[in-house]
Amino acid sequence: MRKSQRVEFPGARGTLAGILELPNHIASEEIRGWFLFSHCFTCNKDLKAIVRVARGLADHGWGVLRYDFSGLGNSQGTFSQTNFSTNCEDLAAAADFLAKNFQNAPSFLIGHSFGGAASLAMANEIPSCLGVITLAAPSDTQHLAKLLLRMDPAIGTDGTGQVTIGGQTLRIDKQMVDNFLEQDLPSKVKRIDKPLLIFHSPADETVAYSHALKLMNSAEAIDGQPPYGSSSRSLVSLPGSNHLLTNNDRDIPFIAGTIHAWASRWI
Repeated sequence: MRKSQRVEFPGARGTLAGILELPNHIASEEIRGWFLFSHCFTCNKDLKAIVRVARGLADHGWGVLRYDFSGLGNSQGTFSQTNFSTNCEDLAAAADFLAKNFQNAPSFLIGHSFGGAASLAMANEIPSCLGVITLAAPSDTQHLAKLLLRMDPAIGTDGTGQVTIGGQTLRIDKQMVDNFLEQDLPSKVKRIDKPLLIFHSPADETVAYSHALKLMNSAEAIDGQPPYGSSSRSLVSLPGSNHLLTNNDRDIPFIAGTIHAWASRWI
């Protein structure tokens, strides 16, 4: 069993909202370790897959903080003024909150889609982080910038526009797209010297499976050691699953159980 606890903590653009998923009847010092869970672009911490994976991990004895990026969900801020850099700042603020309240936390970063990209970008910046787990994550940020410009060219020509994603109509300012275009996520991913567990569906309709292959195969030699020598990258395919992991009821228990077994090896 597990319990949920709402929390708030300071971010650069106002208060950030989160929910702790905790194993029930276990003291904080007995928790196996902590996961910091980042959500996808325009989503929030209450996305069905995020909630179910987080609670599945709590049932296995782990603690999880799922939180909202600035301007989304219950966090303060204006979405049109955010970008990939602010997402990374929010992730750092959430990690700092865990570090101040729980020893050696977070142990692992986990992210869905664009939240996975932020987790990859910050992997080497969080001292307590032992490894990273991604769900349907992209290998770069440029693809999203180009998609947004195709959806509404006014973003580039007029400096602002609107897009509809997942039933939400959101304002997108040019600064956001410009920030996505200037990132060099592949270089950061190459330098990750920690274990990486990648979940991706070959049928993903939003982020192509080729992104997972790039993440898997992009490790570079570290301190003279060949790729995968001192760390590990593992790719788990989810055949037939969609991007939001909603069309196969067996996916979530499988993902949570696999993460539990994988993370237990690194604790």
